[in-house]
Amino acid sequence: MKYRGHELSANVSMLFTELPYPERFAAAARAGFRVVESWWPFAVPDPSPAEVDDFVRTVSAAGVSLGALNFYGGDIPAGERGVASHPDRQEQLTANVRVMVGIAERTGCQLFNLLYGQLDDRWSPEEQEKTATAAIRSAASAVAAVGGTVLIEPLTKGLNGRYPLLTADDVLRLLSGPLRDVDNVSLLFDTFHLGSNGVDLLATASKVPVAHVQLADSPGRGEPGSGALPIDPTLDALKGAGYQGVAACEYKPTTDTLDSLGWIS
Repeated sequence: MKYRGHELSANVSMLFTELPYPERFAAAARAGFRVVESWWPFAVPDPSPAEVDDFVRTVSAAGVSLGALNFYGGDIPAGERGVASHPDRQEQLTANVRVMVGIAERTGCQLFNLLYGQLDDRWSPEEQEKTATAAIRSAASAVAAVGGTVLIEPLTKGLNGRYPLLTADDVLRLLSGPLRDVDNVSLLFDTFHLGSNGVDLLATASKVPVAHVQLADSPGRGEPGSGALPIDPTLDALKGAGYQGVAACEYKPTTDTLDSLGWIS
Protein backbone atom coordinates (compact mmCIF):
# COMPACT_ATOMS: atom_id res chain seq x y z
CA MET A 1 0.00 0.00 0.00
CA LYS A 2 1.48 3.33 -1.06
CA TYR A 3 0.63 6.98 -0.60
CA ARG A 4 2.39 9.87 -2.37
CA GLY A 5 5.20 7.53 -3.28
CA HIS A 6 5.74 6.18 0.24
CA GLU A 7 5.11 2.59 1.31
CA LEU A 8 2.68 2.67 4.26
CA SER A 9 2.85 0.43 7.28
CA ALA A 10 0.26 -0.20 9.98
CA ASN A 11 1.13 0.29 13.63
CA VAL A 12 -0.95 -2.49 15.15
CA SER A 13 -0.67 -1.03 18.64
CA MET A 14 -2.92 1.83 17.50
CA LEU A 15 -4.77 0.48 14.45
CA PHE A 16 -7.25 -2.40 14.41
CA THR A 17 -7.76 -2.14 18.16
CA GLU A 18 -11.30 -3.42 17.54
CA LEU A 19 -9.58 -6.81 17.51
CA PRO A 20 -7.40 -8.69 20.00
CA TYR A 21 -3.75 -7.84 19.49
CA PRO A 22 -2.72 -11.14 17.81
CA GLU A 23 -5.48 -10.74 15.21
CA ARG A 24 -4.42 -7.25 14.12
CA PHE A 25 -1.52 -8.44 11.96
CA ALA A 26 -3.77 -10.45 9.66
CA ALA A 27 -6.31 -7.62 9.66
CA ALA A 28 -3.61 -5.24 8.47
CA ALA A 29 -2.70 -7.66 5.68
CA ARG A 30 -6.35 -7.94 4.61
CA ALA A 31 -6.56 -4.15 4.50
CA GLY A 32 -3.65 -4.06 2.04
CA PHE A 33 -0.64 -3.40 4.26
CA ARG A 34 2.51 -5.37 3.53
CA VAL A 35 4.43 -3.93 6.47
CA VAL A 36 3.46 -3.59 10.13
CA GLU A 37 5.08 -2.21 13.24
CA SER A 38 4.32 -2.37 16.94
CA TRP A 39 5.08 -1.02 20.35
CA TRP A 40 6.77 -3.55 22.63
CA PRO A 41 4.19 -6.37 22.64
CA PHE A 42 4.97 -7.83 26.07
CA ALA A 43 4.35 -6.63 29.63
CA VAL A 44 7.93 -7.34 30.68
CA PRO A 45 11.31 -6.58 29.08
CA ASP A 46 12.33 -10.23 28.86
CA PRO A 47 9.33 -12.42 27.94
CA SER A 48 9.60 -16.19 27.86
CA PRO A 49 10.83 -17.96 24.71
CA ALA A 50 7.31 -19.32 24.23
CA GLU A 51 5.85 -15.81 24.22
CA VAL A 52 8.43 -14.66 21.70
CA ASP A 53 7.72 -17.71 19.54
CA ASP A 54 3.99 -16.87 19.53
CA PHE A 55 4.71 -13.30 18.47
CA VAL A 56 7.05 -14.30 15.65
CA ARG A 57 4.58 -16.93 14.41
CA THR A 58 1.77 -14.38 14.44
CA VAL A 59 3.72 -11.99 12.24
CA SER A 60 4.78 -14.78 9.89
CA ALA A 61 1.31 -16.29 9.61
CA ALA A 62 -0.16 -12.92 8.63
CA GLY A 63 2.21 -12.70 5.69
CA VAL A 64 3.47 -9.24 6.61
CA SER A 65 6.95 -7.97 7.37
CA LEU A 66 7.83 -6.40 10.69
CA GLY A 67 9.21 -3.02 9.76
CA ALA A 68 9.78 -1.47 13.19
CA LEU A 69 9.45 -2.42 16.85
CA ASN A 70 9.72 -0.44 20.07
CA PHE A 71 12.10 -1.46 22.79
CA TYR A 72 10.56 -2.02 26.20
CA GLY A 73 9.43 1.40 27.43
CA GLY A 74 8.38 0.64 30.97
CA ASP A 75 4.72 0.62 31.98
CA ILE A 76 3.35 2.65 29.06
CA PRO A 77 -0.34 2.39 30.12
CA ALA A 78 0.63 3.74 33.54
CA GLY A 79 2.39 6.70 31.95
CA GLU A 80 6.04 5.67 31.71
CA ARG A 81 7.82 6.70 28.53
CA GLY A 82 11.03 4.74 28.38
CA VAL A 83 13.72 3.55 30.78
CA ALA A 84 16.93 4.41 28.91
CA SER A 85 17.72 7.44 31.09
CA HIS A 86 17.00 5.77 34.44
CA PRO A 87 20.08 4.32 36.15
CA ASP A 88 17.97 1.84 38.11
CA ARG A 89 16.40 0.32 34.96
CA GLN A 90 19.52 -0.57 32.98
CA GLU A 91 19.38 -4.29 33.77
CA GLN A 92 15.86 -4.37 32.33
CA LEU A 93 17.00 -2.65 29.18
CA THR A 94 20.04 -4.91 28.78
CA ALA A 95 17.78 -7.97 29.00
CA ASN A 96 15.35 -6.38 26.58
CA VAL A 97 18.06 -5.68 24.01
CA ARG A 98 19.00 -9.36 23.96
CA VAL A 99 15.37 -10.32 23.27
CA MET A 100 15.03 -7.62 20.63
CA VAL A 101 18.07 -8.87 18.72
CA GLY A 102 16.62 -12.37 18.78
CA ILE A 103 13.32 -11.11 17.34
CA ALA A 104 15.19 -9.14 14.70
CA GLU A 105 17.16 -12.21 13.64
CA ARG A 106 13.92 -14.11 13.10
CA THR A 107 11.80 -11.40 11.48
CA GLY A 108 14.27 -9.22 9.60
CA CYS A 109 13.18 -6.13 11.53
CA GLN A 110 15.81 -3.39 11.38
CA LEU A 111 14.24 -0.31 13.01
CA PHE A 112 13.97 -0.10 16.80
CA ASN A 113 12.43 2.81 18.71
CA LEU A 114 14.11 3.46 22.06
CA LEU A 115 12.17 5.91 24.23
CA TYR A 116 14.51 8.14 26.23
CA GLY A 117 12.64 8.20 29.56
CA GLN A 118 11.14 10.95 31.70
CA LEU A 119 13.15 13.24 33.94
CA ASP A 120 13.24 12.04 37.53
CA ASP A 121 14.38 14.15 40.50
CA ARG A 122 16.32 11.20 41.91
CA TRP A 123 19.02 12.04 39.35
CA SER A 124 20.22 15.23 37.71
CA PRO A 125 19.35 15.81 34.03
CA GLU A 126 23.06 15.50 33.29
CA GLU A 127 23.27 12.09 34.98
CA GLN A 128 20.19 10.91 33.14
CA GLU A 129 21.58 12.06 29.81
CA LYS A 130 24.83 10.25 30.49
CA THR A 131 22.86 7.10 31.36
CA ALA A 132 20.64 7.43 28.30
CA THR A 133 23.47 7.98 25.85
CA ALA A 134 25.31 4.94 27.23
CA ALA A 135 22.13 2.88 26.89
CA ILE A 136 21.51 4.11 23.34
CA ARG A 137 25.11 3.39 22.42
CA SER A 138 24.86 -0.15 23.82
CA ALA A 139 21.56 -0.83 22.04
CA ALA A 140 22.95 0.50 18.76
CA SER A 141 25.99 -1.76 19.05
CA ALA A 142 23.76 -4.78 19.64
CA VAL A 143 21.34 -4.18 16.76
CA ALA A 144 24.19 -3.36 14.37
CA ALA A 145 24.72 -7.12 14.16
CA VAL A 146 21.37 -7.40 12.34
CA GLY A 147 21.82 -4.23 10.28
CA GLY A 148 19.58 -2.35 12.68
CA THR A 149 19.09 1.31 13.53
CA VAL A 150 18.02 2.74 16.87
CA LEU A 151 15.36 5.43 16.56
CA ILE A 152 15.10 8.34 19.00
CA GLU A 153 11.70 10.02 19.16
CA PRO A 154 10.57 13.43 20.40
CA LEU A 155 7.20 13.26 22.17
CA THR A 156 4.36 15.74 22.64
CA LYS A 157 4.79 18.21 25.48
CA GLY A 158 2.10 17.92 28.14
CA LEU A 159 0.99 14.39 27.25
CA ASN A 160 4.05 12.35 28.22
CA GLY A 161 5.19 13.54 31.63
CA ARG A 162 8.62 15.14 31.95
CA TYR A 163 9.93 13.73 28.70
CA PRO A 164 12.84 15.99 27.71
CA LEU A 165 13.02 15.40 23.94
CA LEU A 166 10.38 17.59 22.28
CA THR A 167 11.82 18.64 18.92
CA ALA A 168 14.05 17.34 16.17
CA ASP A 169 16.75 19.70 17.44
CA ASP A 170 16.66 18.01 20.86
CA VAL A 171 17.46 14.68 19.21
CA LEU A 172 20.01 16.16 16.83
CA ARG A 173 21.87 17.66 19.78
CA LEU A 174 22.42 14.12 21.07
CA LEU A 175 23.28 12.73 17.66
CA SER A 176 25.81 15.44 16.89
CA GLY A 177 27.16 15.52 20.46
CA PRO A 178 27.61 12.52 22.75
CA LEU A 179 26.46 10.06 20.05
CA ARG A 180 28.29 11.61 17.09
CA ASP A 181 30.45 8.54 16.57
CA VAL A 182 27.48 6.12 16.48
CA ASP A 183 26.34 5.66 12.90
CA ASN A 184 23.16 3.65 13.43
CA VAL A 185 21.15 6.03 15.62
CA SER A 186 18.68 8.41 13.98
CA LEU A 187 15.62 10.60 14.38
CA LEU A 188 12.12 9.17 14.31
CA PHE A 189 10.01 11.80 12.52
CA ASP A 190 6.49 11.63 13.99
CA THR A 191 4.19 14.26 12.50
CA PHE A 192 1.87 14.34 15.52
CA HIS A 193 4.54 14.77 18.16
CA LEU A 194 6.61 17.29 16.20
CA GLY A 195 3.62 19.20 14.85
CA SER A 196 1.94 19.38 18.26
CA ASN A 197 5.12 20.92 19.65
CA GLY A 198 5.13 23.66 17.04
CA VAL A 199 7.93 22.25 14.89
CA ASP A 200 7.88 23.37 11.25
CA LEU A 201 7.30 20.00 9.62
CA LEU A 202 8.13 21.08 6.08
CA ALA A 203 11.39 22.77 7.01
CA THR A 204 12.44 19.89 9.24
CA ALA A 205 11.54 17.26 6.64
CA SER A 206 13.61 19.10 4.07
CA LYS A 207 16.82 19.45 6.06
CA VAL A 208 17.03 16.79 8.79
CA PRO A 209 18.21 13.20 8.21
CA VAL A 210 15.34 10.84 9.03
CA ALA A 211 15.36 7.05 9.43
CA HIS A 212 11.64 6.47 10.02
CA VAL A 213 8.36 8.37 9.69
CA GLN A 214 5.10 8.01 11.59
CA LEU A 215 1.87 9.71 10.57
CA ALA A 216 -0.90 11.17 12.69
CA ASP A 217 -2.69 14.50 12.56
CA SER A 218 -2.95 17.17 15.25
CA PRO A 219 -4.89 18.02 17.27
CA GLY A 220 -6.32 14.68 18.32
CA ARG A 221 -3.76 12.24 16.88
CA GLY A 222 -6.32 10.97 14.41
CA GLU A 223 -5.81 9.88 10.82
CA PRO A 224 -4.36 12.38 8.32
CA GLY A 225 -7.03 14.89 7.39
CA SER A 226 -8.68 14.84 10.82
CA GLY A 227 -6.57 17.75 12.07
CA ALA A 228 -4.64 20.70 10.74
CA LEU A 229 -1.14 19.41 9.99
CA PRO A 230 0.28 19.61 6.42
CA ILE A 231 0.66 15.86 6.08
CA ASP A 232 0.76 15.66 2.26
CA PRO A 233 3.28 18.50 1.79
CA THR A 234 5.42 16.99 4.55
CA LEU A 235 5.48 13.61 2.83
CA ASP A 236 6.39 15.33 -0.42
CA ALA A 237 9.19 17.24 1.33
CA LEU A 238 10.53 14.03 2.83
CA LYS A 239 10.52 12.37 -0.58
CA GLY A 240 12.22 15.39 -2.09
CA ALA A 241 14.91 15.22 0.57
CA GLY A 242 15.63 11.61 -0.33
CA TYR A 243 13.65 9.71 2.31
CA GLN A 244 12.86 6.27 0.88
CA GLY A 245 11.64 4.46 3.96
CA VAL A 246 8.19 3.53 5.19
CA ALA A 247 5.60 5.99 6.47
CA ALA A 248 3.82 4.30 9.36
CA CYS A 249 0.17 4.90 10.18
CA GLU A 250 0.46 5.43 13.92
CA TYR A 251 -2.74 7.24 14.72
CA LYS A 252 -5.90 6.86 16.78
CA PRO A 253 -8.71 6.28 14.27
CA THR A 254 -11.62 8.68 14.69
CA THR A 255 -13.90 5.89 13.43
CA ASP A 256 -13.34 2.17 12.97
CA THR A 257 -9.94 1.41 11.49
CA LEU A 258 -11.03 0.38 8.01
CA ASP A 259 -13.14 3.51 7.55
CA SER A 260 -10.26 5.62 8.86
CA LEU A 261 -8.10 4.44 5.94
CA GLY A 262 -10.19 6.43 3.47
CA TRP A 263 -7.61 9.24 3.42
CA ILE A 264 -5.24 6.95 1.54
CA SER A 265 -7.41 6.79 -1.57
